[in-house]
Amino acid sequence: PFASRTWQLYLTQGALIGSGIGFIIVPSTAVLSQWFSKRRSMANGISSAGSGVGGAAFTWGTAAMIQRQGLNWALRTTGIITFVGIVIATLLLRDRNSQIQPNQSAFDIALFRSKAVVLLLLWAFISMFGYIVLLFSLSEFALALGLSHKQATDVVGFLNVGTAVGRPLIGLVSDRFSRVAIAFLLTLLCGLTCFVLWLPAKSFGLTLFFSTVCGAILGVFWMTIGPLSAQVVSMKNLQSMLSLAWAATIIPTA
Repeated sequence: PFASRTWQLYLTQGALIGSGIGFIIVPSTAVLSQWFSKRRSMANGISSAGSGVGGAAFTWGTAAMIQRQGLNWALRTTGIITFVGIVIATLLLRDRNSQIQPNQSAFDIALFRSKAVVLLLLWAFISMFGYIVLLFSLSEFALALGLSHKQATDVVGFLNVGTAVGRPLIGLVSDRFSRVAIAFLLTLLCGLTCFVLWLPAKSFGLTLFFSTVCGAILGVFWMTIGPLSAQVVSMKNLQSMLSLAWAATIIPTA
C-alpha cells in the first residue's frame, strides 16, 4: 500500500513476494511427501488444492475489499490474513528428517547421471512456461474481449475453483494408476484445452468454461513434483531433487 514508484513494485510484488513464496513452498513440498507412501499424490493434491481455495477467496474477497475499503486497506487485510495463516501452518509443520536422514546437498550433481532425473527436470521446465502464461494472462485476455472487470474477476475465480476441485481428484487417480503417465497426459490435455477452448473463446460463457476446466488440470507440476521426485530418486534424495526442480523453473517463471 505504500508503493508509489514502479521500482518499489518490483521490490514488493516481485522480489519480496517471490522470496516469501519460495521459502514456504520449497520446504513444505518435501515435508509432506515424507509422511506418505501409498497416498502420496493424494496428499499433495489436497495440499495444492488449498491454493485453489485461497485463490478463489482472495480473488473475489480482494475485489470486494477494494470497492468497500480502498486499495490500501485491501492489501493490508490480505497481508494480515496471509501472515496469520502462514504462522499457524509453520508452527504445526513437522518433518521426518531424523528417521529418513535425507541428503542435504542443495545441488547434487550426481543426480544428473539418471536419465529419469533429466527427463523430469525437462518436463518441469517446459510445463511451467505454459502454466505462467495462462495463469497471469487470463484476466487480461478477458478484458481484451470486452468483458467487464467483474467478469474478468469471475474468470480467475472459477479458475481457482477448478483447481480446488480437480487437484485432489488428480492425486487420487495418480496413486491408483501411474504418476508418470497421469502427469504426462494432463500436461498434454492442458495444452490441447488451450487450442480447443481458449483460442476460439469470444464470449464470457466459453471463457468461464475454459478457465474452470483448465483450472482443474492446470499446474499439475505442483501436485506431482513431490511424489514423482520421490519415485525417481527415493526419499533420501528427495530434497536435493526438489532443489534441482525449483532451479529448473526459474527461467519459465521469471
